[in-house]
Amino acid sequence: MRGFIANTDPEWHRYLARGNNGQPWREVNFWRPSDKPFKALRPGEPLLFRLKSPANAIGGFGFVQTDSLLPVWLAWETFREGNGVASLEAFNERLQAIRQRNGIRPRGDIIIGCTVLLAPVFFSEHEWVRLPSDWSKHAVKGKGYDLSVGEGARVWRECLERVRGRALPTAADAAMLPERYGAPQLVPPRLGQAGFRISVMDAYGRACAVTTEHSLPVLEAAHIHPYSEEGGHDVRNGLLLRSDIHRLFDRGYVTVTPDLRFKVSPRLRDDYDNGKTYYALDDRPIVIPREPDLAPSREALAWHAEHRFLAG
Repeated sequence: MRGFIANTDPEWHRYLARGNNGQPWREVNFWRPSDKPFKALRPGEPLLFRLKSPANAIGGFGFVQTDSLLPVWLAWETFREGNGVASLEAFNERLQAIRQRNGIRPRGDIIIGCTVLLAPVFFSEHEWVRLPSDWSKHAVKGKGYDLSVGEGARVWRECLERVRGRALPTAADAAMLPERYGAPQLVPPRLGQAGFRISVMDAYGRACAVTTEHSLPVLEAAHIHPYSEEGGHDVRNGLLLRSDIHRLFDRGYVTVTPDLRFKVSPRLRDDYDNGKTYYALDDRPIVIPREPDLAPSREALAWHAEHRFLAG
């Protein structure tokens, strides 16, 4: 298994190390001011936080869920304080300062790189882990390591020793750590709420599955089988829908059949004496992700048709 030691903004680390209203964070956004994707790690592999000088040490880690490029407003809306800032205004100020320092001029919506981390751990100063002996103080982009040999193995072992007995956000998250801190192994993480939203959005090419609308502010990741009723944060349990269609879907006025066709209930006309816009879409095939493994689950769609759809 590989890990990646990434240069980390000390203000980001300091803010998130305080916790989430007394609880550990389940998900955070390890964001970058540039609009370049991060491809060094696979889902489930750990990203380690290298604190800059004068600390020059590893101050924690988190497990990669997914990576995406998002406008700042959407990153704030998705993670809020999990971005390591107290407000959208503070977020924009931090970005502006970094971009000015690096000579980057924003154009239109500021797009940033967002790596979603699950079960992040933030070490206290006395827990900081020594950097690898071959780490260059001039490394500005971080460095990947094999966690099973050499300095990579030593660093990862010491990181795991720091979390021995520490409560992680959920028991499921703890399963991502090797049993008894043994040999490193890759365990793909379950998506959290933020990871679900971003993964569904990217799976559908940022277009509504029903209307193909591309205006990002009105697109929402809908659970087919509600999370509150034991439906998972799984891309196959999701649809990317325009906000009005999402609301109708949740209330049962529309559904998507297991054969992937959009259906509108007669109850919409009966209850509201309207719905022309939606009836024009009735029986239209939806657009699904290009990757078959990300297509909506037919079992989940059948559940929605049986338990939510107002058939008339």
